[in-house]
Amino acid sequence: MPPETPSHAAGRLDDDDYPAYTMGRAAEMIGATPGFLRAIGEARLITPLRSEGGHRRYSRYQLRIAARARELVDGGTPVEAACRIVILEDQLEEALRLNEELRGRAD
Repeated sequence: MPPETPSHAAGRLDDDDYPAYTMGRAAEMIGATPGFLRAIGEARLITPLRSEGGHRRYSRYQLRIAARARELVDGGTPVEAACRIVILEDQLEEALRLNEELRGRAD
């Protein structure tokens, strides 16, 4: 990630896809451990961007996905299964959104 000026970076904080959070902060925000974030990364649920120094950086969107996976794991679902469930939920939400958009165009 190229360095940004403070004013440009501050403007991006409203962007759900901007990788603003370090692994430690991201884990703290969702009440998980860095190991949990690494595990869901290995399961390919989320792929954090890397800073120039190689550190993982997470977006708000990724944190919402990780928080949902954590809820499932806390309920007893294995990590791999939780990741698959979250992926399917995300795909269903997108399909429903597209379906609604297409219905709106047809009307």
